[in-house]
Amino acid sequence: MEQLTKLKMQLEEHYTNRTGWLRAAVLGANDGIISTTSLVIGIAAASDTRSPIVLAALAGLVAGSLSMAAGEYVSVSSQADIEKADLQREKMELETMPEVELKELAKIYVSQGLDEDLAMQVALKLTEKDALEAHARDELGINEHTQPKPLQAAFASGASFVSGGILPFLVAFFAPIKSMVFYQYGFAIVFLALSGALAAKAGGSNMLKGVIRICFWGTVAMVITALAGYIFDAKTS
Repeated sequence: MEQLTKLKMQLEEHYTNRTGWLRAAVLGANDGIISTTSLVIGIAAASDTRSPIVLAALAGLVAGSLSMAAGEYVSVSSQADIEKADLQREKMELETMPEVELKELAKIYVSQGLDEDLAMQVALKLTEKDALEAHARDELGINEHTQPKPLQAAFASGASFVSGGILPFLVAFFAPIKSMVFYQYGFAIVFLALSGALAAKAGGSNMLKGVIRICFWGTVAMVITALAGYIFDAKTS
């Protein structure tokens, strides 16, 4: 019986529960791979020595991870502030016009397919239990699974950027200078394919589609950056 209960809990674990950390982690890792590789390719296309390539990779890795973490924190914090303001307004409306809010909640259930009498009964029951929770979930679309967590998102984004960016950084250390651009691109595609496959698996989406999408746009970014390096041809020493 206990094993069946555990199995049932595992089957009921929805992919939407992973939305917050998965989005930040995937975005950070892919950005780490693409931006660091693109930066290295651009420098390698205009350099005959390893030092500026490694320095560019390190600078991109540090700056990128901090930028991703800060940007994600600000973005998610703004979302949290908006939701907090909406909840505060909804709380005030429930205190000042409970009947209007009750009818509004019932109207939502009618739009979802319930008849008016049943919709009102459901609205009454949910209001008796927790009116604010009912309105937050069904009117505003706010629930515990999608609740913004700025620090979690910032850490996941920054750490995942490092996990992605460290790979082209290591390639910059060990790959031959003359073939650096090709080594960077080859390894980047492999890294992106793995990242896309893992993200698709964790999110329950099509793995092949996820891999093709990230590899295609990653290739576009790296090709454009390499062209910029060749066009300007500002040789570094």
